[in-house]
Amino acid sequence: MRRRRKSQQDTEMDRREFLWKGACAALTATGIASSIWDLRLINAAAAHSIRFGEAKKKASSASAIATPQASSNYKALVCIFLFGGNDGNNLLIPNDSRYTSNYATPRGVLAIPQADLLALNTVTTPNGGGAYGLHPGLSEVAALFNTGQAAVLANVGTLLAPITQAQYNSKSVAVPPALFSHQDQQIEWQTSIEDQPPATGWGGRSADLLYSLNTSNNVSMNISLAGANTFEVGNTINEYAVSTSGAISLNIPGSGTGPAQLQALKDLIAMNHNNLYESAFASQMTTSINDATLLNSAIAPTASSSYWTTPFSTTSLGSQMRTIARLIQAAPALGHNRQIFFASIGGFDLHSTEGTNAGAQANLFRDLSSSMNALYQATVQMGVSQSVTQFTASDFSRTFPVNGGQGTDHGWGNHHLVVGGGVVGQNIYGTFPTLAVGGPDDTTTGRWIPTTSVDQYSATLAKWFGVSTGNMSSVFPYLGRFATPDLGFMAEST
Repeated sequence: MRRRRKSQQDTEMDRREFLWKGACAALTATGIASSIWDLRLINAAAAHSIRFGEAKKKASSASAIATPQASSNYKALVCIFLFGGNDGNNLLIPNDSRYTSNYATPRGVLAIPQADLLALNTVTTPNGGGAYGLHPGLSEVAALFNTGQAAVLANVGTLLAPITQAQYNSKSVAVPPALFSHQDQQIEWQTSIEDQPPATGWGGRSADLLYSLNTSNNVSMNISLAGANTFEVGNTINEYAVSTSGAISLNIPGSGTGPAQLQALKDLIAMNHNNLYESAFASQMTTSINDATLLNSAIAPTASSSYWTTPFSTTSLGSQMRTIARLIQAAPALGHNRQIFFASIGGFDLHSTEGTNAGAQANLFRDLSSSMNALYQATVQMGVSQSVTQFTASDFSRTFPVNGGQGTDHGWGNHHLVVGGGVVGQNIYGTFPTLAVGGPDDTTTGRWIPTTSVDQYSATLAKWFGVSTGNMSSVFPYLGRFATPDLGFMAEST
């Protein structure tokens, strides 16, 4: 049979098919399954982080690794999102005459024994006084608090404006939509624009203003260890999602043929492409390869688990925090004077099995405390403890009374932790709620009405990070509705 000569159209199709198959082969099966339907995550994994309307320079491999203190201007924010809605009622607990009648009796089986509380030696306390303790699972955080490197923010939540119980009941002041919905509240915490569609996050908007402080933005200053998120998405800057082993590099499987196939793919990508789709795809792949090479070279010197004086746990969160430490160490090689990280730990949606000292929340707290402490100690080792601030966020708190079993339902105002050498620590900021169902801070079912907004909490962090007062409204459009835009828990930069 006479073989038909390939037409130019056939050749074009073959090239496109090769590019597509090569791209698919370059991703793991898990990556294909989870990413093909999530274009934002593909975008993040490809390090499509900076687009100024001009071509990016090809990234070169990092050579020597300097420590971050080489830049006196270096700062990093580390957001640790507690997915599921952490029960803050068992994070910060009255440790005085209020304990029995205000806390233990109404909490019932969920109450932490007073003898087990980790006493906080506070410089200042909310509501004019009183003693407080932390959950016994937070031992490392309690130690940092008592030596001045940690603080607690009381009763923080999503708000459109300050609101009282009377205004809430009469509906005379608007509240954020879908208050007790996991997905909605997670997004609202990350955007700090609670009543609009989620386009960008406050971390992304902050990065848009500050990325020029970096000497290079080949690798985005916003790096996620927990996949795609809204918090780090800006109009110019996007998150770069990496694994706990580093950037995800191209890897074509196949015994003996993988390297040859990979080189063939790279050669094809390097060709001139007249087709716009092919050209855009080739550019994206080239950027991805170069960025991954740069990042993985930069963190290579800290690959040993024994590199850090205080070891990180091997849990998911511990591994995320260890990689963040490695990326902080690599900041000079990446050209970063500013970095924003996103990490997460899930499992806080405890409608049952919440427990006390030995329950699910206790285990999560031990993981959180150990991981936050290990990262703090790593920053001490690197000489940048004053320049790195960790902070927690979560969907919401949970109802104060037990829900009939050993668990709780979705709440609102919550307590949060801030850790770092730049924190004005050994203080509890905000207003602690009156622990009474039907009391002055309750919606009706033991859901506390926040007295501090996410905007205030986040803006205090953003100001320390370098967002100017003049630019604050572009990051937090509703901040002007609140009397105290800076809560004072971060030290002024020197």
